[in-house]
Amino acid sequence: MNASSFTPLADDMAAVVVTELAPLLDRRDLMWQDAALCAEVGGDMFYPEKGEPSAPAKRVCRACVVRAECLDDALEHEERFGGWGGYSERERRRLRRERTTGLPWPARRAA
Repeated sequence: MNASSFTPLADDMAAVVVTELAPLLDRRDLMWQDAALCAEVGGDMFYPEKGEPSAPAKRVCRACVVRAECLDDALEHEERFGGWGGYSERERRRLRRERTTGLPWPARRAA
């Protein structure tokens, strides 16, 4: 037997390993959620109705140990609704604009 006779089996095994590990790898990216303080207080305050204050949710976020990971995840996945990482929808839109242009929002508006 030569080495080339093992290639299809090795390829099949690699495909099985990747298929089996994919959910675990995806889960690893979200492990920060296990430590999120919002999971302990309930989610309604993080989705205020138009005109309702976001301050209560922001207070929870300020005390949360995974605030940065939460914000990064929301920005990466372009989360459009709710408070994430201590930022409202409007504040995250502004952060995304700043990241893409390299300019802070007021400077960009004046330019």
